[in-house]
Amino acid sequence: MPQNRKRVAEIGLLVYPDCQMAAVHGLTDLFRIAGEWAERIIETEVPAIRVSHWQAGDGEEGEVVCIWDSHPGSPHRLTHAIAPPSIIMPELMRPMPTAAAWMQARHAEGTILCSVCAGTFVLAETGLVNGRRATTHWAFARQLAERFPEVEVAEERMVIDEGDIVTAGGILAWTDLGLTLVERLMGASVMLATARFLLIDPPRRHQLPFSQFIPRFDHGDAAVLRVQQHIHARYADALAVGALAGLAGLTERTFLRRFSAATGFRPVEYLQQVRIARARETLELTRQPVDQIAWQVGYTDPAAFRKIFRRATGLTPNEYRHRFSVA
Repeated sequence: MPQNRKRVAEIGLLVYPDCQMAAVHGLTDLFRIAGEWAERIIETEVPAIRVSHWQAGDGEEGEVVCIWDSHPGSPHRLTHAIAPPSIIMPELMRPMPTAAAWMQARHAEGTILCSVCAGTFVLAETGLVNGRRATTHWAFARQLAERFPEVEVAEERMVIDEGDIVTAGGILAWTDLGLTLVERLMGASVMLATARFLLIDPPRRHQLPFSQFIPRFDHGDAAVLRVQQHIHARYADALAVGALAGLAGLTERTFLRRFSAATGFRPVEYLQQVRIARARETLELTRQPVDQIAWQVGYTDPAAFRKIFRRATGLTPNEYRHRFSVA
């Protein structure tokens, strides 16, 4: 290491069973590249990031050990510990008490805990996120909330920085987390230079433009399923809650309760999700005017459609088309 470099952080990457090694090695390279750009940009004492990999077994016995170190020879003092994404779906992830205990111990020493995508499930096992905000991949948000009900899941956010705990959503959001940490440790200039060199955007703030509406049909409530199927077939019609309750053969109060329990949405919210999903598809695949699309999906007021669309996606319809159109 050059004499003018000072080490400012040690970032430990947790290698747990079925974690995404692409993220582990990608973050390792990102921090190395950031250090090389810091040498070019910073004229005074240049900060350096030490990166280490820590292997966690999948049993309750054993320990977490260091298996790779970019700067071997000196005692470890982790400033950050990251749980990377998983390559398997969260429902297949087994409890990882050894990894969780290791992260708890590091946090007690002052280490900032971080996670990416399904890595938030590992972090949530520590109990340290209870009563606090956290994000994960938008497709896993419901499972995270169900498995860890005390966690305030904010799946619309790409990165949530709570100071001592930082979570990132999205399988490739390790780039957003990595750049966020580079900016914190080395400054905005080094972060932007690293992003430009890697041809990636600076840290994104929201997942909304990338999220999809994935309806649940396997809940086992036949009455609610009948209404869902009706909504998907007739989403452009004016569908009153009372009429939907009648279709289900339930009182309105019972219908609202059972529909929310089965789908996770109130009927009006569910209808909006179906309509916005259809509008997104039309914006991506056609050149139809926005006002025409609004009418096609059931909105008689184009201004109201634009407002609802932006709330759902974080973008105006024209911005969404510019970004995602394949027409």
